[in-house]
Formats: sequence, C-alpha cells, structure tokens
Amino acid sequence: MAAIEAMVSDMKYKGQILARTNKLESGIMNSGMIGFSIGLAFALVLVVPVVLLGGF
Repeated sequence: MAAIEAMVSDMKYKGQILARTNKLESGIMNSGMIGFSIGLAFALVLVVPVVLLGGF
C-alpha cells in the first residue's frame, strides 16, 4: 500500500510541475507579441528622428 501511495504522490507532483510549466510558457507566448510591438515602436521612435535630420 505504501508503494502505491508513493507512486501516486510522485505522479501528482509531476503533474503539478507540468501544469506550472505549461502556464509559464503560455504566459510568455501571450506577452511575446506585445513586447515585440513595444520594442519595435521604441526603436522607431529613436531611429526616425535621426534619419529625418540626415544623421546617416
């Protein structure tokens, strides 16, 4: 009986880790496009004035 309880406990622990990892990856994937968009906009704000003023 103790061996079965240990196996069930181990499976429960692994399931919790899998669920946590899945939630973390899902959160990263959802915010990735927003972060990319913000970074692109920020880069354009820094570069466009230099190009327009003939800095290159």
